[in-house]
Amino acid sequence: MRTDVNLRSFLVVLLVILAASAVLRGVWLTADPPVRRAVGIVWHDEGAWVHNARNAALWDVWRTDEWNPVFVAPVFTALEYAAFELLGVGTWQARIVPALSGLAAIIAIAIALQALAGRRAAVVGAVLLGVNYPFVMWNRAALMESTMTACLVLAWMAWTLAERRPAWGVLAGLAAVAAFFTKAAAAFFIAAFGLELAVAAWIGWQSATLGRRHAMLRVGAGAAGLIGGALLVAAAFVLPWWDEYRFYNWQMSVTRKPSYTLGALVDRATWLPIVQGLFSSMLVELTAGIVACVAILVRWRTAPSAERLLVLWILVGLVELVVHDSGNERRYVMFIPALIALASLLLAARTPPFGVVGARKGLQLLPAALALPLLAYVLAGSFVRPWLTTSIEAGQLSTAVRLSAALAATVILLLVWRGRAALRWLAGRTVAPAAMKLLVTVAALWHVWQFGTWAATRTFYNHQASIALGRLLEPGTLVQGKLANGMSLENGIRPLFIGNGFGNYDDRLDRDDVRYILTYDLPRIGYESSDGSGLIQGILDHYPGWRVVATFPVEEARGEERAVLIDKFPESFPAHARD
Repeated sequence: MRTDVNLRSFLVVLLVILAASAVLRGVWLTADPPVRRAVGIVWHDEGAWVHNARNAALWDVWRTDEWNPVFVAPVFTALEYAAFELLGVGTWQARIVPALSGLAAIIAIAIALQALAGRRAAVVGAVLLGVNYPFVMWNRAALMESTMTACLVLAWMAWTLAERRPAWGVLAGLAAVAAFFTKAAAAFFIAAFGLELAVAAWIGWQSATLGRRHAMLRVGAGAAGLIGGALLVAAAFVLPWWDEYRFYNWQMSVTRKPSYTLGALVDRATWLPIVQGLFSSMLVELTAGIVACVAILVRWRTAPSAERLLVLWILVGLVELVVHDSGNERRYVMFIPALIALASLLLAARTPPFGVVGARKGLQLLPAALALPLLAYVLAGSFVRPWLTTSIEAGQLSTAVRLSAALAATVILLLVWRGRAALRWLAGRTVAPAAMKLLVTVAALWHVWQFGTWAATRTFYNHQASIALGRLLEPGTLVQGKLANGMSLENGIRPLFIGNGFGNYDDRLDRDDVRYILTYDLPRIGYESSDGSGLIQGILDHYPGWRVVATFPVEEARGEERAVLIDKFPESFPAHARD
């Protein structure tokens, strides 16, 4: 067994990691998200999702119109409101919440890994999560993903600590509920945690009397936190606002978006590693994490409960994406800490990850056999994607899918042929310290280089555009359009979000009291809306005398983008209300 890092060195290194991580998340916090090494951030979504918090901070009222994301993300909204009340309303103030969430996730993953696998694993996990380029960039965007993911890591940390003190299970359940009410995409973790509670109860019940009692206490504490937290939020928030909650979380988020035909499910499954580049940007962590998944699946029944929960985090999360939506990069942020925790367990393992017994019966290998096709395909696709990025971004996915499937099938056939021999070879082995240091160093430097590339070419167009808008329009001025929310953080306008069938959609053609619209005119009118929706163009067609008041360069993608402020009424038209 390896010797571990001494406590003093561990604390010093951890403080250095946290300081460096804080710099990466806090420096130039009003800069535009990356567009060349993009990670899926849509900058104008920030203002939309902090809308209710901004309302409350500026005007002491949560709801000012028909767009109310507080019913989707009450935890995130509350944290943003606290930031605005303490620091004022602005771009960096909105982004401080996810930045602090990212730091909280680093601390939580270090605590969990230290308890589960020792200080060396904790250092590896903290380093890799601290510098991970996609995670850093999402921690710099005022969107829900970072805070939701931090709650997931907190839940996993608490469940890890519950191995020794079952009472921590209550916090694990509460944190899982908090993640769900930060963003409902965390529903997968509720399911994963519930499955692990069932598995832990089943295994614990078959243990000796003392072990059975401890296991039942831990499972009971986790279930109490999960159920108690859900009941508390239901009574205080969901039931009093049931119609709004159901609309935003079911009609808008579930029934309106995906197709659930067999063909659609197959498409989304094949897209998993192809349509997003997050996994391809962290190949060391992804590869080590998937190998660790297989190692835990091989010894499923004897693996620590916290390790099993990590595997379920990955597998159930991927299933959720297949069912709901695998086409947006923001959906994959939640996997980053889990993959890094798994990679850390493999790279810094004190005991052999695959166990010490090489020969295993067929039933013992069943969990690994069931999960292997999905894991192999995700890994293969993540290696294939960088070579076919141009065709993938052009919407031509078939070559990447077929090549990824062929590589995954080859890996599976090799394992069927030589898998037992491989297990015998892996039994009793750990990753050599020199190899671990090399892999961690390479991964960390790669992420730092990506950040440095962004920093060298950083821009502030979006922040400057919001300030410029405030110089043109008086505080309280009503402005229609999704982009109005996106450009509202540095001024006092009252944006009216217009979605396709939701938000301020129904009366969009009747608001003669609203003089202005904010939208894109480059690369096209209404670029911020769904392709082909014609939403903004339809409003402009209703007001044929509209004219351009001002344009603002903004930064979203690799091409040239420009926002435009439009006056719906010609200069000769009688005066209209300006709010």
